[in-house]
Amino acid sequence: MRLLTFAIMTLVFTSTANATVGGTNIERIVTPKGIEIWLVRDLNLPMLSFEFAFFGGAAQDPEGKPGVANLVASLLDEGAGDLDARSFHERLEERAIRLFFSAGRDTLRGSLKTLTENQDKAFDLLHLCLTAPRFDASELERIRATILAGLRRRTTNPSDIASDRWFARAFPDHPYGRPVQGNLETLPSITSTDLDAYVHRVLARSNLKIAVVGAIDGPAIAALVDRAFGDLPAKSNLTSIPDVTPQGLGMRETIELKVPQTVITFGGVGLKRSDPDFIPAFVLNHILGGGGFQSRLFREVREKRGLAYSVYSSLLPLKHAGLFFGGTSTGNDRAVETLEIISGEIKRIAAEGPTAEELDKAKRFLIGSYPLGFDTSSKIAGTLLDIQVENLAIDYIDKRNAMIEAVSGADIKRTAGRFLSNMELLVMLVGEPAPATVSKTVQ
Repeated sequence: MRLLTFAIMTLVFTSTANATVGGTNIERIVTPKGIEIWLVRDLNLPMLSFEFAFFGGAAQDPEGKPGVANLVASLLDEGAGDLDARSFHERLEERAIRLFFSAGRDTLRGSLKTLTENQDKAFDLLHLCLTAPRFDASELERIRATILAGLRRRTTNPSDIASDRWFARAFPDHPYGRPVQGNLETLPSITSTDLDAYVHRVLARSNLKIAVVGAIDGPAIAALVDRAFGDLPAKSNLTSIPDVTPQGLGMRETIELKVPQTVITFGGVGLKRSDPDFIPAFVLNHILGGGGFQSRLFREVREKRGLAYSVYSSLLPLKHAGLFFGGTSTGNDRAVETLEIISGEIKRIAAEGPTAEELDKAKRFLIGSYPLGFDTSSKIAGTLLDIQVENLAIDYIDKRNAMIEAVSGADIKRTAGRFLSNMELLVMLVGEPAPATVSKTVQ
């Protein structure tokens, strides 16, 4: 679907209570029940793309029962009110309504897509999901079995093993250290009572963010939103989650697995999204390992030495932690060399900074490619929701490109000095790397 016509590769917002994108007004609406909505009206197609998120996510799983939020997200549309799972899905299918839920570490998110002629029924079904989920025993066991099968596959997948172990080691006494999907030991013990308790604690109007794109005006979407969400509790009852920094920095661990390649996952302290140096850090990381074929890590690891097919680094700004994270995979006999090159490039860019040409190319790419993420109504709604979740202003998209253009070599050097100069990495290796690649072995 085409929502907006881009005459140039930029998006234009204004810094008022409302904003505009490509000449289309972005409205901030507050419903009679106090729920805030960001709306982009599009009359070109008779449909709505609706995205929403509740703060909480898997971080709100009860102690000893990781996977509750993920099970809730998987079951919300598996029957609600007087409709069992089959009847509920029949109602969705006969009106071509798409409804999806997912859980991350910090949020439980939902996505609804419908033709405007079916919007009343779509929001009625959404209301049922949120206020009267059934969590029937048969559906709970079916979804639980599916998730358990996925967890068993994760125990043999090197990338999954490395990622799960990294977070467990980095956050041993924090909710971030628990797997979002749960684990094989505790998932069987989760009951419908646990799911009901999570819903009543987390799904509330106070921790809700909403973005919508489609053929609807402000009063109409406000009525639909109150219709779907208005009966939720006004206030959530979230467990307080402390800010945290990763532990185990400077350590390397290996998990023995008979595979021809070693998966390397590494991470350390990064910047939170609210940090004033986040944008310079974002540009810096693009040059280091976030820019695909243009990045230094790709050039040094793949192009010059052929050690890996891909290699990356990224900034992972969680609500309660800022992370620098990355990974690759390489032959078992080349793991030590690959890891040394990655560490060396991190140190080199921290000490020297990027060249003027690298900085210019990175900024041009990040500015020029940004509008490509706005070519459908779903992408626009999703981005507007992300901006709200990250607590950014409604005119962020306009300011974003200007902020990237303003990043200077001095900004990069200052930022590199803050979080890369003394970077210590927690490294996980999964495979059969040469013994010299590890300083500590975990059996």
